[in-house]
Amino acid sequence: MAELRSAVARLRRQLAAHRADFRDRGIAEEALATLAGLAAADRPDIPMLRRSLLLVAGAIGSVSALGEGLRQLREAVDLLGPSPKV
Repeated sequence: MAELRSAVARLRRQLAAHRADFRDRGIAEEALATLAGLAAADRPDIPMLRRSLLLVAGAIGSVSALGEGLRQLREAVDLLGPSPKV
């Protein structure tokens, strides 16, 4: 959980420092806030974590300056459990 909290906080800081505006910034900020709340829980809801990660990825995926932070966030979520099989 410490890795998740750290990755969420880092990406939130990077997003706040990113001066360029983009259309889905609000969605990314809301999804990161949800992730922060889930990371603070004793037993996080893994499916909700993954949904929020997908929202963040969709919202900032084309912003290359945030790519490394997004990768670290994905890796932190992956540590909590495997991706569901489709």
